[in-house]
Amino acid sequence: MSKTKGQTFLGGAAILAASVVIVKLLGALYKIPLGNLLDSQGMAHFYVAYNIYNLLLTICTAGLPIALSKMVSEANALGKHNQVKRIFSVSLTTFFIIGAAATLVMFFFSGPLANFMNDPLASQSIHVLAPAVVCICIVSAIRGYEQGLGNMAPTAISQVLMALGKLIVGLTAAWFLVKWGYGPEISAAGATFGDTVGIVISMIFLIVLVLHTRSMRSEASSDKPQASGEIFKRIMQIGIPITIGSSAMSIITLLDATIVLGRLQSALGLSVEDATTLYGQYTFGMNLFSLPSAFMPALGASLIPFVSASLARRDTKGVSRIVTAAMRVTALLALPAGIGLSVLSGPILHLLYPAVPETAAAAAPMLRVLGIAVIFVCLMLLANSILQAHGWVNIPILTMVIGGIVKIVTNYFLVGTPSINIHGAPIGTLCCYAVIAILNLIIVARMMPGKLNYAAIFFKPVIASLLMGAAALGVYQAMAGFTGNSIATVGAIAVAGLFYLILVLVMRIITREDLKLIPKGEKIANILRLK
Repeated sequence: MSKTKGQTFLGGAAILAASVVIVKLLGALYKIPLGNLLDSQGMAHFYVAYNIYNLLLTICTAGLPIALSKMVSEANALGKHNQVKRIFSVSLTTFFIIGAAATLVMFFFSGPLANFMNDPLASQSIHVLAPAVVCICIVSAIRGYEQGLGNMAPTAISQVLMALGKLIVGLTAAWFLVKWGYGPEISAAGATFGDTVGIVISMIFLIVLVLHTRSMRSEASSDKPQASGEIFKRIMQIGIPITIGSSAMSIITLLDATIVLGRLQSALGLSVEDATTLYGQYTFGMNLFSLPSAFMPALGASLIPFVSASLARRDTKGVSRIVTAAMRVTALLALPAGIGLSVLSGPILHLLYPAVPETAAAAAPMLRVLGIAVIFVCLMLLANSILQAHGWVNIPILTMVIGGIVKIVTNYFLVGTPSINIHGAPIGTLCCYAVIAILNLIIVARMMPGKLNYAAIFFKPVIASLLMGAAALGVYQAMAGFTGNSIATVGAIAVAGLFYLILVLVMRIITREDLKLIPKGEKIANILRLK
């Protein structure tokens, strides 16, 4: 029986992991052409609206679907099918009311919200994105219900539908609005309209699915469900602490954008248009900054049950071995990604954004700093998973708040310095994640029962990544003079990637134990003949 459950869990995890990869690819296909269409001002309006949406989304959906999934899973395991139905009914009503309230706030207060963000022209984008909040709340309720029943496919399919909707509708709307001569604020609103449509499509799919499957799941049951008030209370008890923790970085990101735009205007005397142009340049770097860490949730999902099982067996050596392997895998993936983005920041941006070469050139120095920040983001996410596996769930919240304060203070002073201006924003981001990662790693080292040798874990990957970065830069400089930027960039990435793989094997950095933490790791280890 346990084996079957384990296979079901792994199958569900594989489905979700595959959907994450597809969604990330579709997201890149959406945001990169969108940047070429909207340029820096339009992207600034787009991201300002998104920062507000993401905060409301986190507040509405971060913890409640997890609570719903947990409660449905528990009731279903005990055969309490009437309780499952009551939980879903109460949750759906709760989610709808919360989402509707958030939608009304965004819709009727789009102007004040845009003014608060120091970008009045973002009000149209906020307005158009408002209906998405109530729709995503309904989507989250159905996802939590299906996940509680052990069915991960609806979540995966709905994520892909959402990404496809915003890709097709958002890009099409933005393209037509730009071609028809509308300003960046209207074109950005067209792009956000695609997000709303994508979420509506996802919602319709899930509603049809749940209506169909619930009729098929009408098992006879004699259990007496709890009162709706008791169910609501438990949903809040489980969901609110998770929501508070998840909201920390969303709040910090929102305040950070407000401070950056505000300081560009108040301290440097820039107009709203000039300030949003500079902030938009920063978002071009942020588009690429978020990509390398996409593999971390899958690694964390694999790490937590392994660590938890070893802790239950009081196997301290096993915990240390698994954590060490996870850190080495993270270093092997994050270090070359971060250093590669940093050393080839300009060539990569010019490759991806040929329609806006001036913006790409302006964003290059910022991506150079953000590339290093990528490394700390990945280490932070890994350390968070380790702490959560040990049950220390409040520590990541505290360190994120500390890092967020560092980010806000750093940005306030640096962005307000004329000689630094918008270049202070990526420095603040780097400082933020470096502080969080270092604090988390120190806490992990002190609180874990087994000792961790960070020098042994990170020394070889750092050396290999630095050599890879030097090779990438050298190949690019050698090729750029006679092939042009695009071919030189692709060639440099290919050669550097192959060189890095050779270094990893020659320096014997990775082991079979390390590869077990990633999908198909055992097969990869067999191919590489690792012990």
